[in-house]
Amino acid sequence: MSKDFFAHKAHIYEQNPDRVDNVTNIANAILDKMKLAPSMHLLDFGSGTGLLLERIAHHVRKITAVDISPSMNKQLAEKQDKLACELEILQLDLESQAIEGQFDGIISSMTMHHVRDVGAMFRRFHEMVKPGGFIAISDLDKEDGSFHTEDTGVFHFGFDREEIGSAATQAGFENVEVVSASIIERETGDYPVFLLIASRP
Repeated sequence: MSKDFFAHKAHIYEQNPDRVDNVTNIANAILDKMKLAPSMHLLDFGSGTGLLLERIAHHVRKITAVDISPSMNKQLAEKQDKLACELEILQLDLESQAIEGQFDGIISSMTMHHVRDVGAMFRRFHEMVKPGGFIAISDLDKEDGSFHTEDTGVFHFGFDREEIGSAATQAGFENVEVVSASIIERETGDYPVFLLIASRP
């Protein structure tokens, strides 16, 4: 997936108050469910302009931001000096490219529906998380396809909570829990958003 689907919207991405509110709700759900520590090094998968990680930054030591979009990464880089933790930005496709080392946790907001093979991605997450580490992955509940009005490389119209929880379990994660995190309200309807949390034994 080489096309930068967000090139035309990265500079206005955070001007959508519903988007900002949704990520704030997701961040609050992560902070409510996970015990973060000042020593932690997290990975933000599909970090975009950094809406999620900047809400988590003051709880951890470092965040590695991974996104395939050059335009999104450029917007994030402009925030780097203002963040409350160390930031590393990597432009790569985590579906096909690996990262050296392991992380205390992986966070992600509204990215998994852009992933072709969700099971394979959970297996990659399992390799990347230290034993005792966690994942906190948020995305849309199953929807009818009306959420995305333009092509941004979407492979899934949301997810069934039981099925995505099962994919995490099959990848080797334990204590899998899928909870409600937010609701995105649009003219086309209300779109519930879940948070999947799990740990690597």
